[in-house]
Amino acid sequence: MVPMKLILKKAHCYLYMGSVALFYFLFYPFLWHFSRKPSTYPQMNKFRRLWGFLSSAFAGIFYSFTYEVPLDRTRPYIICPNHTSNLDITAMSLLVKNDCSFMGKEELTEGLVTGLFFRTVDIPVDRESKMSSYRAFKKAMEKLQSGITMIVFPEGKISDDYPPQLQDFKNGPFRLAIEAGVPIVPVTSLNNWKILWDTGMKYGSKPGICHIYVHKPIETKGLTVDDADNLRDEVYRIMKEKFEEQTFS
Repeated sequence: MVPMKLILKKAHCYLYMGSVALFYFLFYPFLWHFSRKPSTYPQMNKFRRLWGFLSSAFAGIFYSFTYEVPLDRTRPYIICPNHTSNLDITAMSLLVKNDCSFMGKEELTEGLVTGLFFRTVDIPVDRESKMSSYRAFKKAMEKLQSGITMIVFPEGKISDDYPPQLQDFKNGPFRLAIEAGVPIVPVTSLNNWKILWDTGMKYGSKPGICHIYVHKPIETKGLTVDDADNLRDEVYRIMKEKFEEQTFS
């Protein structure tokens, strides 16, 4: 017999997914209009933030950000968050107030709600193709140089383990930060997985407040590509300590 608590959590998950779909289709005419020209892409990000906030709030999910130090919103960063939940996407959209772009797997170009973004403002990458990786890296460099913040999940996917553990980081975002000369900002989503793990299909979801800790930026000026591994390991250590402090407390 399925416990009543799990039934309610799965019902809530369907409520949340329905909310995401509802607001997406309500905003679609505006998103489609702004997707037609690169000059209006920033408007898509404004609608993405509004869409994410409203669809979450409709299901009783909210986001709280704690900053180790204030961020300078006038400069671009590479935002480097852990990944345990689909809610992480909305959280990062709300965190970055200026123009931004996600980098993610190529399959997202075919998604119902992700496709429009990954064919326009965001950057898809096929990690099995060196050419695709090179093109994505070059495009990300161009965005950073034009003042656009990049959001890259260094784990590359959501952990298959439950409770989730921080997985090994890929080198891409750290090498990119060094070559672009921009700071990298570690961001630890502390309890998103407790609200909704992965897509929520297995354990459901529930209303609540997602707590996100924004670590102080790590400057990369003066570093070389030979320092990418050390930078990766430093960011991993910082985020792992913070995540485990919350998960196992």
